[in-house]
Amino acid sequence: MTAPHAAVAPLLERFAAEIGAVVPVVALWAHGSLALGDFRPGRSDLDLVAVADAELTDVQGERLRAVHRGLVAEDPLAVTLHCAYLSRTDLADAGREHPTWAQGEWFERPVSPVSRRELAVGALALHGPPPAGLLPPVSDAELTGFIREELGGYWLRAAARPELWHQDIWVDLGMLTLARASVTLRDGRLVTKREALDELRALGAPEAVVEDIRRRRYGPDGTAADGTGTDTAPGRPAGRGELARTFVRSAITGVLAR
Repeated sequence: MTAPHAAVAPLLERFAAEIGAVVPVVALWAHGSLALGDFRPGRSDLDLVAVADAELTDVQGERLRAVHRGLVAEDPLAVTLHCAYLSRTDLADAGREHPTWAQGEWFERPVSPVSRRELAVGALALHGPPPAGLLPPVSDAELTGFIREELGGYWLRAAARPELWHQDIWVDLGMLTLARASVTLRDGRLVTKREALDELRALGAPEAVVEDIRRRRYGPDGTAADGTGTDTAPGRPAGRGELARTFVRSAITGVLAR
């Protein structure tokens, strides 16, 4: 087991033990900020992937949901613990949807090419073998194709809905996703959210919005990662949501036109 951030090590050890009591776990990996060295306790998500020996049964799924709910009820850090449950027999199918716990809900979705690339280049193996040898690699064409589709589809549609952008989660995800996508499409590499702030400035993003994100994520008075804050919360710049939305909409067009 690779040593995770000390603040969440007890939670991750308990989580691994509890899901292991429900289903035979071949491997448990962390990706995202925890693996990339950008993790901020209470502000960053815990992005995990568990590989089970076989597909989950309905009973196992219900017991895993109970594990997540129990952890959330007892440990504030578990609120942002997300986990996708893959079957060892389906790892080669990149488009396959997998049972996932995220944002307090249980649903199915694929493990995206971005997440798969994160796992390939810098996963923390919390249990079992690392992804290499189990998880098929993601080609550069697959990665960039997915990113371009997400920007030109999902995020361009979201940028046309002003009502969404009054919330922290949309401002943060929209701005940082755009910046990280810009770097990957240009240089072929993945970057942390901290590095993405520099890319936002290089793209000409409104400084007040960039500084708001930096302060909440990295400053001493930062806020939690649940994204529930709004434009009216203390310290938010005036018109922040609209500034972020109009910038993202314009910048997507520029990034995709390269």
